[in-house]
Amino acid sequence: MIGAGGGFILVPVLLLLYPHAQPEIITSISLAIVFLNASSGSMAYARMKRIDYKSAMIFAAATLPGAIIGAISTSYIPRHTFNLILSILLFVISIVLFLKPRKRVFEEAKNKKYHVDRSVTERNGEQHQYSFNNFTGIALSFIVGFISSLLGIGGGIIHVPALIRLLSFPVHIATATSHLILACMALTGTIVHVMQGNFKDSWLLTVSIGLGAVIGAQVGAKLSDKIKGPVIVRILAIALLLVAIRLFFQ
Repeated sequence: MIGAGGGFILVPVLLLLYPHAQPEIITSISLAIVFLNASSGSMAYARMKRIDYKSAMIFAAATLPGAIIGAISTSYIPRHTFNLILSILLFVISIVLFLKPRKRVFEEAKNKKYHVDRSVTERNGEQHQYSFNNFTGIALSFIVGFISSLLGIGGGIIHVPALIRLLSFPVHIATATSHLILACMALTGTIVHVMQGNFKDSWLLTVSIGLGAVIGAQVGAKLSDKIKGPVIVRILAIALLLVAIRLFFQ
């Protein structure tokens, strides 16, 4: 529904349920779930014709190097430090989302250097025009790939706000496009964790949660069609703030 992949919810839940599990085990499970969730959601959004495919492919490619480095780095972070980093990150993002965004219109941005123009027409006929700096998007995607793979949160909680606030994406296009980017990034991170043997005995748990995530992604995509963009942003911000507080005081 909010284009975040679900990792920002799943990682704190797993941290609470398995207090002695190593960060690399938690992130490996979460990234696999994010991949299943994002793939299912992407199919739903594709039917709605909300995905900016050209931007998604460029940004997804930019996330891959960061995703690989992040997945490898996870095993070097102590559990307490991992929790603290995640809680601070979630808190900062939630505050950014609560702030009133600057008004940026298509006509003001389209002639700027390095900006690219995009036009997406949804299945219901609604058309979106926007413009953004392609290099900014690529740099952000690399950072998102690293942080999301490092923490196992999927990256949507960073990418969606960045697409909306920094790159002027319409909210519904941002959530849909984010899902496709997440699917590519999470698959890469999951493959790295598989090669490192981080799943060990967690396959059954991963598959069980994954089945629910696939179904939930379809329901969430349909609900997003009935909820206004600003409401989606507020829901995301509140959810992040609550999770950040819980993790900080764990």
